[in-house]
Amino acid sequence: MKLLFIRYKKSKNILEGGEQGSQKNYNVLSKIIGEDNIDTYYIHDENKKKTVNDYLHGFFYFFKSYYFGLTPNRVKDIIDSASIYDYVFIDRSVFGIIAKELKKAKYQGQVICFFHNVEKLYFAAKIPWYMPWRQLILNCVDKNDKLCCQYGDKIIALNARDNEELKSRYHRGADVLIPVAFNDKYKAGQHNEILNTSKKPKCLFLGAFFRPNNEGIEWFIKNVYPYVDIQLQIVGKGMAKLKEKDFILPEIEVIENVPDLTPYFENADVMILPIFKGSGMKVKTCESLMYGKNILATDEALVGYEVDDDKIGGRCNNDIEFIDKINDFIKNPRPKFNMYSRNLYLEKYSEQAVEKLFRSVL
Repeated sequence: MKLLFIRYKKSKNILEGGEQGSQKNYNVLSKIIGEDNIDTYYIHDENKKKTVNDYLHGFFYFFKSYYFGLTPNRVKDIIDSASIYDYVFIDRSVFGIIAKELKKAKYQGQVICFFHNVEKLYFAAKIPWYMPWRQLILNCVDKNDKLCCQYGDKIIALNARDNEELKSRYHRGADVLIPVAFNDKYKAGQHNEILNTSKKPKCLFLGAFFRPNNEGIEWFIKNVYPYVDIQLQIVGKGMAKLKEKDFILPEIEVIENVPDLTPYFENADVMILPIFKGSGMKVKTCESLMYGKNILATDEALVGYEVDDDKIGGRCNNDIEFIDKINDFIKNPRPKFNMYSRNLYLEKYSEQAVEKLFRSVL
């Protein structure tokens, strides 16, 4: 059994949320069929410098429904090599045109398409309305999601919400739902499992510089932070750009591009997830569960996760709910290490937990 894994990019250092999801998919598939039986085709390689022509060609091909980095020549390369593989796993649905061209070329194996999001919704939240190329990108990703649904032998979505959206938009549901999951990075005994949260809790917001993240943390700083006595720490790729905003007060710590997030998780009393827009599932929620953290999160940040709100920390969708929950942590310290969060991760959101679901599509 051999599988060709179509992946968005070869990252040179830190994996972002989507790439962490891709790495999980690769890891689990490797455990099932053996790493030697998987070859990876990267659409992008961050170790190679892009030229002006690369960007111009990428923009031009958007009009032909090729998402950035994909070209007809690259699709031809994939088709030419596909015959030796039993499966082609298209890790992002923005490359649905590959599924179409494989079927047109009479590829005899199975085409599996993985939806990290319903991409039109994801990009609609990501791209400001005033950007001139917004509609071009939305049309491109919408077309590719549709092609995955038309030509994929098996399609995988993250959660019931995305599945219903696929049915409504493209008249096909997923063959299986496989939630966000993580390779377990937590090592028992290396963290402060016996400590309680502090009287001035360290609240950690984790996320890259990205419109829904930026809007969420800005809302939190303006509407919640002035009314609670906390240490606020913001950590994520590119987040130093937030320092240019006048709402970032000097006492708020902003850190970007850290190679290892473990110390930040370890030191945090509470994870703050004020996310209000998006699609798919939030990777930062899974990471927080993995490290056994107390979590205060919105509905959007918890989509796809089966949690007991009170046991993880709290579900908060407005300023009053965040303020009340944070003040409760201040008045009533509790274990810094949340055993319920950790056990939930092991049961439902670890790579081992989702392996059986992946086996069902092979």
